[in-house]
Amino acid sequence: MPPVNISRPSSMTFLLLGIPGLEHLHVWIGIPFCSMYVVAVIGNVTILAVVRAERSLHEPMFLFLCMLSITDLVLSTSTIPRMLCLFWFGAHDIAFDACLTQMFFIHSFTALESGFFLAMAIDRYVAICDPLHHSTILTHSRIIIIGIIVVIRGVAFFTPHPILLKQLPYCRTRIIAHTYCEFMAVVKLACMDTGSTKRYSLSMASIIGSSDAILIAVSYAFILRSVFRLPSREASFKALGTCGSHVCVILVFYSTAGFSIFTHRFGKNVPAHIHIFIANMYLLVPPFLNPIVYGVRTKKIRGNVFRALGFKVA
Repeated sequence: MPPVNISRPSSMTFLLLGIPGLEHLHVWIGIPFCSMYVVAVIGNVTILAVVRAERSLHEPMFLFLCMLSITDLVLSTSTIPRMLCLFWFGAHDIAFDACLTQMFFIHSFTALESGFFLAMAIDRYVAICDPLHHSTILTHSRIIIIGIIVVIRGVAFFTPHPILLKQLPYCRTRIIAHTYCEFMAVVKLACMDTGSTKRYSLSMASIIGSSDAILIAVSYAFILRSVFRLPSREASFKALGTCGSHVCVILVFYSTAGFSIFTHRFGKNVPAHIHIFIANMYLLVPPFLNPIVYGVRTKKIRGNVFRALGFKVA
């Protein structure tokens, strides 16, 4: 019996396939992806610059928004430029270490995104349901502590991912049927039983995602209850409009991320191109929408941007 050709990942190179079945549309798919990425970068950098320059914006809401903007910039930049090289220039090769690095940033910063959505929901809950104590509850020191906890949680839970994959032997095809180095797509290439590794990844993603989503839902339920009790109908509609846009962004993030996670476990009959296309959405759409929903629709940020551009604000 001939020996099995087992490869150790010291200098291994993988091939990113892209979106299976849609290879002929890669060039065209790259155009909206690039446009959304440019908007995401400009929008998030603008928010960071405005909040940094304007001391009146050094409030909990805007500080959490800055944390979210940094997360969006890292998350989208770790995937989209490499993805565009694949779509437009046929750059399928990716070194194993670069693959693991990309994987770490994707999964850990996705957890950060979820954590900062929760932090912003809690901030809105305190601001609307207990406005008199908002400044005493969410002090700058507590905001920093919340940010540190969110970062430590994301890094701690997902650092084992690249470490686990680094230890595995690979003896199958080196083609990753994806547009980026997604954990499950890579672990399938190993030539040993990876059941425990898969279960760890799915359990961590499920625990973090579901717990954050439940707490966000509870926060907004209390917010809506308070909004409906407002004496002014105009104030109620304004608050509902703001909350509604926030909830839409959060739903896009959790629905696409959840679809991607659970398709690996239960969606064996989901076509690969649909799974991979939607898996790209939670890396691209929230960073694109967040500056619009949290920035453009926020009067203080919008006013400062207009003044910086030389426009008069009423």
